[in-house]
Amino acid sequence: MKKSIKLMLFLAVTAFIAFTIPNFSNAADNTAHDEESLNSVINSADPGTTITLENDITVTKPIVIAKELTIDGNGHNVVGSNDWTSTSGNQTMFTAQFSDAKLTLKNINLKNGPKYGVQSYDGATVILDNVYITGFKYGGVLANGGKVEVKSLHLGTNGTGSNNGIEIDKGASATNNPTLVMSGTLTSDVAENVVYIAENGHLTDFTVTNSADTTNKIFIAGNKVVVTDAAENVIFESTVPDKINGNTDAQKVVITLVANDVTNKITVNKGEQITADTLKTHIKLAESQTIDGFYADSTFNATFDFTKTIDTDTTIYAKISTVQAPEPEPEPTPVPEPTPEVTTEEKDETPKTGVENYLALSVLTLIMASALLCTLERKKSSK
Repeated sequence: MKKSIKLMLFLAVTAFIAFTIPNFSNAADNTAHDEESLNSVINSADPGTTITLENDITVTKPIVIAKELTIDGNGHNVVGSNDWTSTSGNQTMFTAQFSDAKLTLKNINLKNGPKYGVQSYDGATVILDNVYITGFKYGGVLANGGKVEVKSLHLGTNGTGSNNGIEIDKGASATNNPTLVMSGTLTSDVAENVVYIAENGHLTDFTVTNSADTTNKIFIAGNKVVVTDAAENVIFESTVPDKINGNTDAQKVVITLVANDVTNKITVNKGEQITADTLKTHIKLAESQTIDGFYADSTFNATFDFTKTIDTDTTIYAKISTVQAPEPEPEPTPVPEPTPEVTTEEKDETPKTGVENYLALSVLTLIMASALLCTLERKKSSK
C-alpha cells in the first residue's frame, strides 16, 4: 500500500513538472532584450502572442512579421543602426505583410532608419497604440496596400527634404488598396504632410474611416485629406493628387473663417448648411469686441447667405468691431456730515441789583438805631 502511494506521488510530481516547465519556458521566450532574441521570439511565437521588450534594442535589418503578434515596448526604444542591411529591397524597420499579418505596436518608440518606421503591406494590418516614430528618411508610417489603425501616435520629423508622417500608397506588386483608420489621437511635431497621399502610378483608390469615439478625425474634403481636432478644426491638411479617389465615411468641405488677422479652418458635412452660432464658437473675441455679421467678401459688402447648402470649400469673413467703453460717470460730490450741535448752559444776562446786600445793610442799620435809642433813653432816665 505504501509503495502504491509513493508511486502515485511520484507520477503526480512528474506530471506537474512536465506541464509546468514548458509554460515557464514559453513565458521566458515572450521577452526580448536584443535584436537576436527579438527575431527569435517572433519566429517561434504562436499567433496572438504578446512580446515584451526588456530594454532598448538596436536593430541592423528589417523585421518582417507574417502572423498576428503584439510587441509591447514597455516604454523602450527600437533604434536603427547606422550599419543597416536591407532584406530583398525592404528597408523598413517593422513590416507586417499579407492578409494573415496583424501587428500591434504599443508603448514603443521607433527611431532612425533608412526608409519607414513601420508598414502594412498588401492586406496586412498595423495597429499603433502609444507609439512615437521619428528620424526615418522616407516616412514614419507606410500604408502600402494594407490597413493602418491609429489609436495613439505621435510623429516626430520623418522624411528627407519634406516631412512625411503617414504615407498612403500602393506598391507595384500589391493587390489590395490601402486603408487608414483613426480611432484615437494623432499628433505631430511638423504640420507638413502628416497624412500624405503618394503619387506613383499604382495608387488609384484609398479609404479613410473614423471610429465613433476618436479624438482626431481624418476626412477627405474636396481635393484634400485633412486631420481635425475634437471640434473639427483643421489642424493638418495635404493635397490628394489628381486621378486618385479617396473613399471616406463622411464627405466634408472646408470652411475658411477669417476674423480680423486670425484665420481658422473647420470642416462641415458636404451639402449641409452652416449657422452663425456655429461660426461664433470658432472665434475668440476680446472683451471689447463684438461680431457685426458674416460676409462672403473681405470688403463686407455681400452678406453671407446661411440658407444655402455648402458644397465646395468656402471662405467666410467675420466683421469684428471694437465696442467703445462708456465713460465712467463722475463720482458724486461728497456731502459733508453735519456738525453736531454743542449744548451750553444759557448765560444769565439779568443785571445784578444787589438787593440781598441792601437788605442786610438795612437790618444792621435798624439794629444800630435801636441800640442808639435805648442808650439815649437810659441817659434820660438817669438824669
